[in-house]
Amino acid sequence: MRPVLHGDVSAAARVLLTAPLADRDRLCARMIREAELADDYVGQTGRMHPFWGNGSLMAAARNRRLADEPGFDNLQYCQCFELVLRHLIRFHLTQTRS
Repeated sequence: MRPVLHGDVSAAARVLLTAPLADRDRLCARMIREAELADDYVGQTGRMHPFWGNGSLMAAARNRRLADEPGFDNLQYCQCFELVLRHLIRFHLTQTRS
């Protein structure tokens, strides 16, 4: 996956905000996996992945419906943002140990 910036986390959190609570964890893991697969594809072919884009989390997220970006006074958005960060931490810890 390409380096993750604030906009990537925000886009993923906005996708999660549109999803039912029970689906958010799985959906977050899926977007991160799609970004990783797309980045591998770009590295192998030199072209963007036809579905998941350039290997960024933002590109994987933007294939889905995004909520308008609320402020951090929105508790659900904060929870979604936190979920994305937790998944990214887990992803990076896993990559480090591989």
